[in-house]
Amino acid sequence: MDLLNHLFLAFNVALEPMNILLCLLGCLVGTFVGVLPGLGPAAATSLLLPITYKLPPVSAIIMLGGIYYGTQYGGSTTSILINVPGEASSVVTCLDGYQMARKGRAGAALGIAAFGSFIAGTFGTFMLMLVGPPLAGLALKFGPPEFVGLVFLGLTLVTYLSSGSMAKALMMATLGLLLSYVGIDLVTGRERFTLGIPTIVTGFDIVPIVMGLFGVSEVLINIEGSSSRMSVFQTKIRGLLPTKKDWKDSSGALTRGTILGFLIGIIPGAGGLTASFISYAVEKKVARHPETFGTGDIRGVAGPESANNAAVQGAFIPMLTMGIPCNVVIAILIGALMIHGVPPGPRLMEDHPQLFWGVVGSMYIGNVMLLLLNLPLISMWVKLLKVPYSLLFPFIFLFCLIGAYTVGNNIQDVYIMIVFGILGYLMKKYGYEPAPLVLAFVLGPMFENAFRQSLILSKGNPMIFLSHPISAVFIVVSLFLLVFPLVLNFLRSQHGQAS
Repeated sequence: MDLLNHLFLAFNVALEPMNILLCLLGCLVGTFVGVLPGLGPAAATSLLLPITYKLPPVSAIIMLGGIYYGTQYGGSTTSILINVPGEASSVVTCLDGYQMARKGRAGAALGIAAFGSFIAGTFGTFMLMLVGPPLAGLALKFGPPEFVGLVFLGLTLVTYLSSGSMAKALMMATLGLLLSYVGIDLVTGRERFTLGIPTIVTGFDIVPIVMGLFGVSEVLINIEGSSSRMSVFQTKIRGLLPTKKDWKDSSGALTRGTILGFLIGIIPGAGGLTASFISYAVEKKVARHPETFGTGDIRGVAGPESANNAAVQGAFIPMLTMGIPCNVVIAILIGALMIHGVPPGPRLMEDHPQLFWGVVGSMYIGNVMLLLLNLPLISMWVKLLKVPYSLLFPFIFLFCLIGAYTVGNNIQDVYIMIVFGILGYLMKKYGYEPAPLVLAFVLGPMFENAFRQSLILSKGNPMIFLSHPISAVFIVVSLFLLVFPLVLNFLRSQHGQAS
């Protein structure tokens, strides 16, 4: 009965005219960003974050969430038609999707990607509705020591699952923590790490940081690499509705990808990219003829596309139930909640039920919208791919400038954004990922508050973190993940010297 009441509340909030309009806007922008290579969901959500300031919190998250899961739909279009992933998690789709297009089956590839995304997104939303309330109830029993362990594990997983060097990821996470502590110490009331600069006495705002690291840096990277013009594969796009044979061939991959993606999406630091790679590897493993993968096998499109969409819905679970971001886009959404005065965490569902259930209801509606947007409007998205980036980047940069300024009507925020834009550009050039920095920046104050409260409870005894079983498990697992790669490298070096 409670589930029916919650569903009624979900659709009652989601079907409000303004929320429907914002959900449609988010889905449209998300698909646009997914189709257009070189921008990505993190840049898009950070660019549009300032326009949500005057919106109610639930409306803001509905729009920003629509952008996030909308990019997963749009990313497959470029992967299939030009062999360039529109979004990072669609990179695996290039392997078989583009080969299907070359064989004249672009319509079938686009169709199964859209339907697979819809099924996976709907399943993920249903699981969020089922798993969210009991998980939030469990999280309410967490005290400060448990939250210290949980945040420590989240930060560790982000660095451990980083696609680049783990050492570089740890450096970025440390920098993010340091940046989060700049400003006024809430306990002592003293300034810290401000270097006497008046602009940052109140600390850094998340908006200029993410707009610089993702928006401005993406513009600089794309300007540098825009010498080669992408070309859309010239083929007639027909047969968008999958045939019975297509459904039969891809149903197993779609089911496995959906379940795997959802489970992987819950893990901090994993995300759609990891989910799609694992899904593709699983499909090759279970296939009777794995040699067909990479030559235009429809399972190589259905599995990864289902996985990356289910992973997006899964990532909302730790955000809405515990206030823990699984990836950088979720970290931006948590920043949006904080800006609106809604503290993320276990009490969110209890104190703001309309927000939680309104977002769930909008996901059901958004997935239907995206299915309707992607298939009939495919010709429009193909034309969009032919727009030169030289015409797009000035508008993106202008939007960054306006967005950073409107945070506090302060020109200093624009300077901060430009500094982080240059930093983000250099980081990407030299293989330093910005995601651990942003996640640590968001989690830093939460970690510090829980850490201090724990030490106050124990009168300064750090053993409190090991005397609480849940906290101890989180910390032990975190330390294992940090130490294991070092031990493995040491053993490999010893083996190399012995041989």
